[in-house]
Amino acid sequence: MLIREELCVSKSKESHMRYVDGFVLPVPKKNLQVYRPIAQKAGKIWREHGALEYRECAGDDLDVNMGVSLRRTPKVKSGETVVFAWIVFKSRAHRDAVNAKVMKDPRMAKMIDEGPMPFDIKRMAYGGFKTLVDA
Repeated sequence: MLIREELCVSKSKESHMRYVDGFVLPVPKKNLQVYRPIAQKAGKIWREHGALEYRECAGDDLDVNMGVSLRRTPKVKSGETVVFAWIVFKSRAHRDAVNAKVMKDPRMAKMIDEGPMPFDIKRMAYGGFKTLVDA
């Protein structure tokens, strides 16, 4: 009986696991202060349209002794750092609905039209992820 109850709880938790969009992009260190207000505006827009969390973090300790450094993933050049970011949603369907609203938001178009971004968008890695563990 206890095992059956634990399975029900586990399945219930799984059905409520969040969906996460994640991205990694190289940004010239000299452009971080230009990038920050863009990221803040984007975060505000995503949150207004329903994202549960919006985080962008600048690389600090990227010279690691195990695994592959995040410096290598987006082929970071001299003078650049890595921005690691994620946006949390209720589900993939929620993500799709929120992102559709964000892409139609005139503030996003204005940010894009204001000039070149302070990073090379072609070197950005992006993807959607099902939550595996939520501890």
